[in-house]
Amino acid sequence: MNLLIRYLKPLWKRMLLGFSVKFTGTIMDLFLPWILAYMIDVIVPTGNINRVILWGGVMVICSIIAVVTSIKANRMASSVAKDAVENIRHDLYEKISYLSASQADYFSTPSLISRLTSDTYNTHRTIGLMQRIGVRAPILLIGGIVMTLTLDPTLTLVMIGVLPFATITVYTLSKRGVPLFDKLQQEVDKLVRTVRENITGARVIKALSKTDYEKERFEGVNQRVVAAETKANKTMAATTPLMNLFLNCGLALVILASAYRVNAGLTQPGVVIAFMTYFTIILNSMLSITRIFVLFSRGIASADRIHEIINTEPDLNVLPRDEKRDTAHIRFDHVSFGYHSGKHILKNIDFKLNKGETLGIIGATGSGKTSIIKLLLRLYDTDEGSIRIDGVNVNSLSLKDLHTKFGVAFQNGFLYADTLKENIDFGRNITEDSISMATEDAQAKEFIDSLDEGLEHRLNAKGTNLSGGQKQRVLLSRALAKNPEILILDDSSSALDYKTDSNLRKVLTEKYADTTTIMIAQRVSSIQQSDAIIMLDNGEMIGYGTHDELMESCLPYRVIYENQSGGEHVA
Repeated sequence: MNLLIRYLKPLWKRMLLGFSVKFTGTIMDLFLPWILAYMIDVIVPTGNINRVILWGGVMVICSIIAVVTSIKANRMASSVAKDAVENIRHDLYEKISYLSASQADYFSTPSLISRLTSDTYNTHRTIGLMQRIGVRAPILLIGGIVMTLTLDPTLTLVMIGVLPFATITVYTLSKRGVPLFDKLQQEVDKLVRTVRENITGARVIKALSKTDYEKERFEGVNQRVVAAETKANKTMAATTPLMNLFLNCGLALVILASAYRVNAGLTQPGVVIAFMTYFTIILNSMLSITRIFVLFSRGIASADRIHEIINTEPDLNVLPRDEKRDTAHIRFDHVSFGYHSGKHILKNIDFKLNKGETLGIIGATGSGKTSIIKLLLRLYDTDEGSIRIDGVNVNSLSLKDLHTKFGVAFQNGFLYADTLKENIDFGRNITEDSISMATEDAQAKEFIDSLDEGLEHRLNAKGTNLSGGQKQRVLLSRALAKNPEILILDDSSSALDYKTDSNLRKVLTEKYADTTTIMIAQRVSSIQQSDAIIMLDNGEMIGYGTHDELMESCLPYRVIYENQSGGEHVA
């Protein structure tokens, strides 16, 4: 609820104007039965046809005003809902963009997608309905009761007697509905996750003939969504039948009481007709309020999920300046880290790298190679130890200042459905000459020039119209285009042939001699010429030094080299 108040507060003037217009139209609706009763009981008995026509014209004017104001108010309500949810979606997307890696892991990507889509949609419906029916229905309910009191207080008391039962029903069921709709949205998160996995891995699923298995898995997740939605809707569906029961019982009592009062001469026929009309209005308004509470329960559950993201505090705050005199460009000082508290996946990582030097990192899958890069980029904070660049703790740098130092190419880097030029530029306003030079250095210029549109060639989402080697060369071009201070290549040449890989390493050595480079690789040949190499095993440094030094001192490294170079396995 706090979320709705926060985003509707700047729009209160427009909402107030819309409420005023809606109020005017609703009052016109309430006057119609009263005018009809007046005509039947007072004007028609006089036989004055001119007065009948006059009051009939008044009814027509009231009807026209009611229709016009209702249309205008509904349009204004839709405009307010649109603008409010536009701001909510913008702030939510911005917040998601700045979530730390650990926070994104906590909420999960499917949940963030669901909150940005279905939850904002539910919030939009709630805000719109709240302004349309949420204003009209209470006015009709209260106004109808007031108008019936002016006609016949006794009959009004008979009708009001059933309202407490209806109120208790709506409150009780709505209180149960909010948690159920929250549970439903959690199941929708799981559905989004499954669909996302199936779409992303469609080629693998088909290649392994697992289509039927994935269909069954999706069916299971889908059925859980159906079950959660059915349970929530069943709970809220009891509202309308119970409301009908209470209100129709009240209507029967009113009709019975009216018959006795008309027969006793205490009530006029026109009053009874107007009373029945008002009762119908009150009945419909109560049903509308019931509908509001059903949708409101769902909207509040969604708004709470959005509010949880928007109110998430940053966990990577810039700490006070921490600087030490240090000749090293990059220094890891006894760093330990774990994604889950108490379980370290990196243990006592300690090394330094001078400006312009190249560091190679090699190790088995899951040994923590990429985690070192994530810590250097401060996507996560260390549990123990510190990381410094030019003597300054990375925790003391703003993320913007820190990240502008880097050029990064990951093995599974993302390519957008845009031109090659825009994918390389990445919104950094890099000159076309720099982009062209970067493609040449990344060994991508030859295949780009072979395309009819060159750099204007449009890629599919995730670059599916490029080969694996071509995608990696585009990602390398992106990393080199800004001439970064620190270059990180995370297994970004695994799809390149040996000749292209060799040419790339030669360019990096000759043209980027002042750039400090960190290379993660599976092939020893890719990092063999590095100034220093780290051999990782289960998150620990089991070897550190040049290629020649590791060949002498690190058996696992020597085994990898011998296997990859075709030599004899060393026992």
